[in-house]
Amino acid sequence: MLKKECLVSIKLAIFDFDGTICDTGEGILKSAKYALDYYNIEAPEYTELTFFIGPPLLVTFQEKFGVDANMADKLVKKYRERYTNKGLLESELYDGIKELLSKLKKENIKLGIASSKPQDYVEALLDHYGVKSYFDVICGVTFSADCESKANIISRCIKELDTQGNETLMVGDKKYDIDGAKANMIDSVGVMWGYGSRVEFASAGAKFIAEKIDDVFAIALGYFEQTQDVQGIFSGRIIDVHKDTVMLVDGDIADREVVDHPGGVGIIGLTEDNEILLVRQFRYPYKETIYEIPAGKLEKGEDPKEAGIREFSEECGAEAEIFESLGEIYPSPGYCGEIIRLFYAKGITYGKQHLDDDEFLDVIKMPIKEVITKIMTNEIKDSKTIAAVFKLKELMNL
Repeated sequence: MLKKECLVSIKLAIFDFDGTICDTGEGILKSAKYALDYYNIEAPEYTELTFFIGPPLLVTFQEKFGVDANMADKLVKKYRERYTNKGLLESELYDGIKELLSKLKKENIKLGIASSKPQDYVEALLDHYGVKSYFDVICGVTFSADCESKANIISRCIKELDTQGNETLMVGDKKYDIDGAKANMIDSVGVMWGYGSRVEFASAGAKFIAEKIDDVFAIALGYFEQTQDVQGIFSGRIIDVHKDTVMLVDGDIADREVVDHPGGVGIIGLTEDNEILLVRQFRYPYKETIYEIPAGKLEKGEDPKEAGIREFSEECGAEAEIFESLGEIYPSPGYCGEIIRLFYAKGITYGKQHLDDDEFLDVIKMPIKEVITKIMTNEIKDSKTIAAVFKLKELMNL
């Protein structure tokens, strides 16, 4: 696969653990509160102790609560008493992390962990969540020496895998991760699903800010585009339009015209006679009457499956015993953020349509073989319908 010469070529991605790979916040904060309460040290509710996530415990107890080194050591031991027995598993792997690690490995990118957490804890949780095997190196601290700087922990990762600074990316959720990356002269990514903030990352000098887990994959491959500015152009009943200024991975600036859409659903109903329920209606943008599966947009905060059930009832006057997901599609990814969730329906019973005031359509039952013929002869052109038909055909072996 050819890439632009200017794009980055990452050979090693190093991840922080707490707040980046795993949401360990509950166990950490409750254990810190437990230690403070045990020694009658005044402290806020555990939910307000998020400053414990990231830096070494000894340092945090001393800096935030003004205790001396001896008391800080006692607090750490009391913290670990609870964390080892209970807090360790008060955690969960972030959704999408396992898939990200798998995709990075398939691109032959080495993976490492650089954490201020005791290495025994890190390895235990990686094992528990079934992702330890993805990592080529795991660098944490020891129970007896947990004040090691993040810069030094990252340095150990780089040296162990013998990679160059310009081939390495640090991914973390706190300024300590960004500072550690800068000390090792490597690029860094601040992730928004952890415990840091956009301001924190910008102040620390993160090269990238990842809103979504999959952004890390795009950054590692050299495809990511970082939003610099957003200019609103139009706000309507269904869509918003804006013009964004983005920074490309090579540092160049480009403009992107974007349509925001709340998303939609499409439902492919299959009768007992292997007929597909289609609707036939006039579509104004194309000035054509077309065939398509029943569909509609999501209302704000609406569950996609519930929206699908609603639209199937409104447009076809139908209900289904089986109503299952067929996944999702991006109909126009070059400029539009719409996501269409597809569903299939079986065991159909019929009632009365409930069309919108500006909606006029016919419901048609068509044998699936005829539907496929119309797709192949370009009589059916609607993308969600084409995707749903072939997904259903493959799923049902029709």
